[in-house]
Amino acid sequence: MLRLKSLGIVSLICLVAACENSGANYQPVIDGPVGPNYDIDLAQCQSLAARQGAFDSTTGASAGTGALAAGGTTAVLNNKGTNVRDAAIVGAVAGIAAGAVQQQQNKAAIVRNCMRSRGYNVVG
Repeated sequence: MLRLKSLGIVSLICLVAACENSGANYQPVIDGPVGPNYDIDLAQCQSLAARQGAFDSTTGASAGTGALAAGGTTAVLNNKGTNVRDAAIVGAVAGIAAGAVQQQQNKAAIVRNCMRSRGYNVVG
């Protein structure tokens, strides 16, 4: 079981590392013509989004909720100490991964909003 936990933790680290700036590299769909400053504006908006961390303030709560839900369900259905502990660890990892994915979506929203504030008609 130790191998499974280690694999889960390594997978989470790889996921976060791979996705760290994926939201910041988002390129919005612009309706209409773009001016000569488009590349500069996009780079500045992406830089603003990239300054955000890989996790947001709710990631800890997501990890706790995942651990509680998985551990509690396992305790009710299969009340063995090691199973509950392992389920709680898996739930916490799932919560952390969900927090990382949400943060990447937040970064893409930052890029969209930044481009809108610079006068671009962002449609997606």
